[in-house]
Amino acid sequence: MGMGVLTKYLIRVHVGPFLFALSALTALIFLNAVAQRIEGLLGKGLGWRVAVEFLTLSLPHTIALSLPMSVLVAVLYAFSDMTSSNEITAMSAGGIRPARLLIPLIGMGALMTCVMLYFNDVVLPESNHRLKNLMVDIARKSPTLELREQVVNEIATDVGRETYFLTATRIDRVENTLEEVTIFDGNNPLRRRTTYAARGEMIFNADKTDLFLTLYEGVVYEVQNDNVESFQSLHFEKQIVTLRGVGNELVRRSGGTDRSDREMGFALLAENARAREVELDSVKIESRTATLEAVRVALGRPASDDSAKVADLRAGYSRGLAFSSDGETLLSRDRLTQGAVISSRTRANRAESLRQTAHRYEVEIHKKLAIAFACLVFTLIGPPLALRFPRGGIGMVVLASSVIFSIYWTGLIGGEILADRRIADPAVTMWMANVVFFIVGLVLVSRMAHAGSTVRSGRIDDLMGNASESLRRLLGRRKEGVSA
Repeated sequence: MGMGVLTKYLIRVHVGPFLFALSALTALIFLNAVAQRIEGLLGKGLGWRVAVEFLTLSLPHTIALSLPMSVLVAVLYAFSDMTSSNEITAMSAGGIRPARLLIPLIGMGALMTCVMLYFNDVVLPESNHRLKNLMVDIARKSPTLELREQVVNEIATDVGRETYFLTATRIDRVENTLEEVTIFDGNNPLRRRTTYAARGEMIFNADKTDLFLTLYEGVVYEVQNDNVESFQSLHFEKQIVTLRGVGNELVRRSGGTDRSDREMGFALLAENARAREVELDSVKIESRTATLEAVRVALGRPASDDSAKVADLRAGYSRGLAFSSDGETLLSRDRLTQGAVISSRTRANRAESLRQTAHRYEVEIHKKLAIAFACLVFTLIGPPLALRFPRGGIGMVVLASSVIFSIYWTGLIGGEILADRRIADPAVTMWMANVVFFIVGLVLVSRMAHAGSTVRSGRIDDLMGNASESLRRLLGRRKEGVSA
């Protein structure tokens, strides 16, 4: 069998399992992710196009997780199936060593790594940004999410194109209640009406389009513009104010929101990180200069006329001034010291914020790179595992992939937490899982020639039986040692 034919055959036996694993894993993760957000979409009267857009934009984030996992599942299944069918044995008899089969796999792993790099750099950030903008616009569609306490809230209706202004000292979003409510109705040019109520309740119709405000213990003041002497007041125990067509349209903003670190590609992340570092350097220089100027003036030495820092200090502390012997005004030492401390703390907080932001961008860069290169690492660790347990079947694939996934994602998430807290460098923490599995893969590849020698049949149950027997022997030795 020529190497060209062998390469085509290896690609063909991996395509099917890869597509199946990608579809299955993506569906499972996708359903879980959508279920967490579906509550914010129900009952808002959204059209099918908005629903399709939401599902489409939610898909790339799922694929970013499921694609590397699918690579491992495909490699494990394909080599396990080839081993159980004695194809690996036949190839070995034909002079093709098992380790030689890794060359086409490494090429496929490198190709999938390049695909993931492009995906994480272009597709994923843009979809995350558009999804966040969509969710913000959907959240703005319901007026209950827009009403704020102690603020004049503008409520526009589609019916009659009327606008109301509402204020409340307290809004309970769980119970949908309001306290000390004021509603101003100026839609009629000949009549102005203002409603005051001690408390109120909010409820929507089934389509979440009409808002019903039930007000208690209030009064309505009405004045006519064409007759300034006409004034009416109506006291009530209970009154229902109906606002129809509230938030019935989804307004899409053109500008959108600012991009976070997960909505940027590699170039934009690196650019923002460098900008924060440059700004951090300027803050350090400014802090050093201000400290020297403050010490200089505190020692009684008059500041130079071109010192902007001292001029700012003078302007900030206009009270408690002292004068030098030559008549120049100087800040008192106590107020200068106090101002220097406050200014120093402000710059320190600013520097820490810049440092954290730059660090977060660096963490995201290494995270995107590490996940992409996981495809290459998984193609290295998969074949020797499958050859080591030749008749493991689906059980071996599920067990091995589940264990590897759990360890890898735990290490990746733990590394991100350590990097975000600046306990360790992201270049170390975000790549630790890849490095560990790469070393394990190299060790297993070096032993591929002896695959199957440690476990006689290669079945999962045999493996568990050998492990149990070893554990019993170990416990038996300990018991003998204790009795002796």
